[in-house]
Amino acid sequence: MALVVVLAGLVAGTGTGTAATTTAAATGSPYCGITWGSAGKSAGTLSAAPLIDVRAGRHDCFDRVVFEFAGTVSGYSVAYGETWTEGEGLALSPYTAGDELLRVSLRAPAYDDEHVATVPYRVGEHVVNALRCPTLRDVVFGGSFEGYTTFAVGVRARLPFRVFVLAGPGTHSRIVLDVAHQWQQ
Repeated sequence: MALVVVLAGLVAGTGTGTAATTTAAATGSPYCGITWGSAGKSAGTLSAAPLIDVRAGRHDCFDRVVFEFAGTVSGYSVAYGETWTEGEGLALSPYTAGDELLRVSLRAPAYDDEHVATVPYRVGEHVVNALRCPTLRDVVFGGSFEGYTTFAVGVRARLPFRVFVLAGPGTHSRIVLDVAHQWQQ
């Protein structure tokens, strides 16, 4: 009986210490004030404005991927998880660098009204240079089918991200994906 009481005390003591440590870690200050989180994000509707460019860059607190369109767009869905090619359903994870994948589905085509490609990428191609980006590892084109365009964005870890739409330049618009360099200070 005494052995059971001692073991119960040890287990309870370990649990209390772990909870206190976890609480302290969870209350650290956000890195660069970032409070975005890592849950999936989606907004907007389908557009006919075609994708014309994809580029990436490093900022002080995050890495950025910009998808530019020839016209107005508002629709996207971005979440961590496996990414498949549009129309074929082939997994892109074996071909995308990074320990985590962001599945980017843009609600706009990568082709014009005559179904001619508006970007030079082919399914499975790496589309940006992420050499000096601390978080971004890869961006792989997953194709465009029935008005939807997909990319696998490889990052070094499951980190907070945000997605938003910017108007311009001119009649163009952009869907912007920012991924933080870390969670906390």
